[in-house]
Amino acid sequence: MAPQRQLFSFCIFSVLSFSTITSGYGGTLPDNKPSTQRFAPTYSYKLGKSVPQEAGPERFSLQTLGSTLQSKRMVTNPFHPIHNVSGARPSTPAPISVDKFGAKGIDHTDDTEAFQKAWLEACSSNGAVVLLVPPHRSYFVKQFTFSGAQCKSHITMQIQGTIMAFEDPKTYHFPNKSKQQYWLTFERVQNLVVEGPGTINGNGEKWWQSSCKQNNITRTLVPNCNNDAPTAVTFKKCNNLTVHNLNFEKAQQKHVSFENCTDVKASRLRINTSEASPNTDGIHVTETKNIDISMSRISTGDDCISIMGGSQNVYVANIACGPGHGISIGSLGRGGSEDHVSDVTVFGSRLTGTMYGVRIKTWPGGSGYATNITFQMIQMDNVTNPIIIDQNYCDTATKVINGECKPPPLQKNITAVKVHNVMYQSINGTVSKDGQAIVFNCSSVPGACEKIVLDDVILEKGGAAVCSNVKPTYSRVDLPLNRCPN
Repeated sequence: MAPQRQLFSFCIFSVLSFSTITSGYGGTLPDNKPSTQRFAPTYSYKLGKSVPQEAGPERFSLQTLGSTLQSKRMVTNPFHPIHNVSGARPSTPAPISVDKFGAKGIDHTDDTEAFQKAWLEACSSNGAVVLLVPPHRSYFVKQFTFSGAQCKSHITMQIQGTIMAFEDPKTYHFPNKSKQQYWLTFERVQNLVVEGPGTINGNGEKWWQSSCKQNNITRTLVPNCNNDAPTAVTFKKCNNLTVHNLNFEKAQQKHVSFENCTDVKASRLRINTSEASPNTDGIHVTETKNIDISMSRISTGDDCISIMGGSQNVYVANIACGPGHGISIGSLGRGGSEDHVSDVTVFGSRLTGTMYGVRIKTWPGGSGYATNITFQMIQMDNVTNPIIIDQNYCDTATKVINGECKPPPLQKNITAVKVHNVMYQSINGTVSKDGQAIVFNCSSVPGACEKIVLDDVILEKGGAAVCSNVKPTYSRVDLPLNRCPN
């Protein structure tokens, strides 16, 4: 085995402190200052080669990984530099507080204008600057875009208090109903740091109550349902971005979205929302390259992490997920569209009581690919579908009759988003009652689902493997009932 693979595994095991987020959701993540370097994978798994020795036949324990490998030498191999959040700028002037511009932090007082003025001053400053949201207050803010198009400075936005959305949907004014809606947006900001330990609260309960998606799930009919709920926090076209040590609660729809960004580090995020909240993805990644998501705890009503088309070199490590819908790639290829996702690693994470575990979902009739994907060292606890590929995906807004989307998508059974070169390695745990350990619902399009490898997979207490149009490769796989033929 190549030395750099050994060094990479030792580095990751040393860095990931499982004792804090795998001991239960009642604990707290340490509020250490962020690392000054990225921890990125130094290799990608190539099918046909031997697997890393560290992931061998011995069963791993999430509770003991950190302690047993603390003595290993920590090595880093950053694929790009990240500025030092915690002290690399000794000449930083006194923070610019939103209070200086009239923010009150009093119940339901509109502080949007004060945030606008504070951002403009920070943005027009030279050098490095800190924009401060003071502690022990809740600042109510309406829709706002923190634009970096004219920024001269390197901004650290330090959120120590709470930023709150107004709960009444009537306070929102969306210019174009056909597009994705937003509450807080950071757009075209370079070298930005957004850090806590404060909270961003989307105050989204009224949005959930009127959601059409929620109504479809519960089969209730609520007049004037809508799909207009905004994403709580969006980072759009930002480069060299760090988001660290923040709390996100009750998003109107998605909690945090990275769109068209490059070189992103997101760590020590705590996302906490009701399991009944519709479409409240924890972290959403689309058209984004070189992103690390690590050491975070996510409880939500939809995907803990969703990775969409245009995303490349995505590294997810040490995530505690549950409740929610697991960690998903997709959906891809909706409405006959072309999507591409490549080089994704999900490593050393734990999913508890989720509907799905690690999932790839594509719409029939789409095109493109999801390739070079590794799910490694993952613990499943009472998960309904721990391992799933669904190339016949339809969401709840589409009628599904006899396993088919109605009306059928474009080019059905002619094209498909190709799922290729996927490794499941060291996946352990339990399947919930009436669950299915493995579901490979692959497309009938020739070559659409190939080179699917399972190594060292033990899933107990749950049902069988259910497969169609796929021949996986197995090594050390133990299921309570049957497994897919190969």
